[in-house]
Amino acid sequence: MLTLFSPAKINIFLKVLGKRPDGFHELVTLIQAIDLGDTLSFSLSDQDKLTCTDAAIPTDGRNLIARAVDLFRDKTGFNEKVSIHLDKRIPHEAGLGGGSSNAATALWAMNELSGNNISLQQLMQWGGELGSDVPFFLSTGTAYCTGRGEKILSLSPPKGPALTLVKPPLGLSTPKVFGALNIAGLPSRDPQEMLDQFLQGEHVYFNDLEGAALKVAPQLDSLQKELLLRGFNDVVMTGSGSTFYCTGKGDTTDLDVATFTTRYLNRTVEQWYTNG
Repeated sequence: MLTLFSPAKINIFLKVLGKRPDGFHELVTLIQAIDLGDTLSFSLSDQDKLTCTDAAIPTDGRNLIARAVDLFRDKTGFNEKVSIHLDKRIPHEAGLGGGSSNAATALWAMNELSGNNISLQQLMQWGGELGSDVPFFLSTGTAYCTGRGEKILSLSPPKGPALTLVKPPLGLSTPKVFGALNIAGLPSRDPQEMLDQFLQGEHVYFNDLEGAALKVAPQLDSLQKELLLRGFNDVVMTGSGSTFYCTGKGDTTDLDVATFTTRYLNRTVEQWYTNG
């Protein structure tokens, strides 16, 4: 059996440059893997099977794990049956990339099970067919991402602060958030300048999708303000939400939220992510 950790991510910053002719949005984002994650177990079997600890997660062809397995088979001809179990901890519809991480982990696992014949760059290209965030998780855990998010520049691991993730009960639909986005009204920021500051050790947190997410779910605006009042230094939405990551020390007592304490997580090129 092959057991792999499947990490979540946060967007340290996310800039939307505009809408592309293909309907996607052109993005510039700095993404960081974190040590909150799922666990995936793979074993060769006499039949394909996907099980999950969370009954709300589909285990049929809609699941990105199953789609990643099918894609790997289509690309390589490796047709061994695989039994997969997903121990789910990353909240869904949370902006934490759980599905994309699971897909990337499945591609890595299928490559391991079939003899490691596929290059990391090739896996990244295939991952882009599954979703914009999938290639990121095949980086070493810190990456400057452009295009739809699928063009990856891996960076050296930074020293990041401890973070508190705050996930309210509601989830957000990524298409709805992008649908509410007013690109003309976004602040003018230079992504290269933001990247340079990061490389110099200065963390600059922002997310161009945050305003649109707060329009879709106004109650999140109240939550963000409450978290700042309770002592956190920065309260920033990750991805298209609905999770906020918070720096500094604050109090979430009596709030109707799930909280997770987390840190940055990176890996070497040769080895997959490990947690603890």
